[in-house]
Amino acid sequence: MAVKTMALNLSTRGNADIHDLTDSVQNLVLQSGLSNGIVTVFCPSSTSAVTTIEFESGCLSDLRRLFDQIVDPRQPYAHNSRWGDGNGHSHVRAALLGPSLTIPFVNQRLTLGTWQQIIFVDFDVHARRRELVVQIIGE
Repeated sequence: MAVKTMALNLSTRGNADIHDLTDSVQNLVLQSGLSNGIVTVFCPSSTSAVTTIEFESGCLSDLRRLFDQIVDPRQPYAHNSRWGDGNGHSHVRAALLGPSLTIPFVNQRLTLGTWQQIIFVDFDVHARRRELVVQIIGE
């Protein structure tokens, strides 16, 4: 079993900025030289998350609207009271989705469904430079 650790760098706009990582992750699997295994995408950030969805404008709009409904940025957040940075809702949203996703790959191909793409969501209130950790384990 081999382990390869790589990185993906992103520039984001914040405020639920969504990036499709599918092709980039697939390319890293190919570069790894491994045939079968798992790939984990991890964001070392408490205001961003990784998940899957159909990367289509309607789905993305629905996801943003859902987060506005269940974690309203206009509500009071204790985090904002303590730090004054206005991103309390960003932390809560990221916690709901989670910081990582693991996908199996077979014959160097991600085993995603036809309409399933890997996405990164930056919930913070400012533009950011993000470096995601991509770890590939396999043979």
